[in-house]
Amino acid sequence: MTEHVGRRPGWDCAVCGRAWPCAPAKAELTAEHRGQQPALVVFLGSCMLAAIDDCVEGDLFERFLGWASHDPIRTVTDKFDTGVAHPARRYNYWLGGKDNFAADRESGDLLAQSYPAARIAARANRAFLGRAVRYVASEAGVRQFLDIGTGLPTADNTHEVAQRVAPSSKIVYVDNDPMVMAHARALLTSTPSGETRYLEEDLRHPAKILSSASSVLDFSQPVGLILVAVVHFLPSQDESLSIVESLLDALAPGSHLIATMATTDLLTPSLRANWDESLRTGRSDVYPRTRDEFAAYFSGLSLVSPGITPVADWRPDPDADEHPTPVEASIFGAVGRK
Repeated sequence: MTEHVGRRPGWDCAVCGRAWPCAPAKAELTAEHRGQQPALVVFLGSCMLAAIDDCVEGDLFERFLGWASHDPIRTVTDKFDTGVAHPARRYNYWLGGKDNFAADRESGDLLAQSYPAARIAARANRAFLGRAVRYVASEAGVRQFLDIGTGLPTADNTHEVAQRVAPSSKIVYVDNDPMVMAHARALLTSTPSGETRYLEEDLRHPAKILSSASSVLDFSQPVGLILVAVVHFLPSQDESLSIVESLLDALAPGSHLIATMATTDLLTPSLRANWDESLRTGRSDVYPRTRDEFAAYFSGLSLVSPGITPVADWRPDPDADEHPTPVEASIFGAVGRK
């Protein structure tokens, strides 16, 4: 199949240069689907995916997958369990995206009942990522990044921030949600002098991640390791510390760890009780860390000023539209140098 990337109506096809939806795209779609004017149609080798960004309901996305005439798509969609919430898609929902399903939205709403500022916290966490990557790329001079727990692409992704500073930067993204990988391959493009790669892998398999990432990253040179809002999905402090240590041990001196984790340290007693109850009843899969527990991940590293802070307070942008309080963005963030 011809590789083809279609974009929003009114844009040109990234491959054939004709107005979207162009003939190659139309040939693959039924009349019913053509009437829906999807935001994105992607042909990657023998695989076709679609994300209907203009439709809030995830079931339309699933219907389109059923309309696809190519069997290879089923090898990808078989990995999707749209009835089970996934953190990446829930995070996308909180950020205002539409690449999510009913289960993700239900999970997001349930968590928001316990922590009403969840959407504010998601935005603050994302803003921290941009500021931290910008620091590591510009002031520390790091030109390689390993971003684990990438999430669905949105504005100012890691490669965009880093390559804005240094176009030759190389970035490897890692996530365990097939939907994230589908979007990443479609939406995240590198500068000509840099490189971007995407791995479908789990944080709990650090050796596999390092082995695959070594085809792009030179581990004899400094790397920015990004673990933003991902480690707190591992309930065991000891297991997660071991995983992070394994990743850091493989990195050269001058490498940096950029990390954030949810905490209840900054919450009011009533909000802390709500969070504890959501964990007890299984409504939440986020296991918060205390400040001391979070600091343990930076053992042996030199913390970059201002050290461990609520994410909104780490080198804040005075021109930002939002300035959340620690209660609204109850997430610790820090950057450490090896």
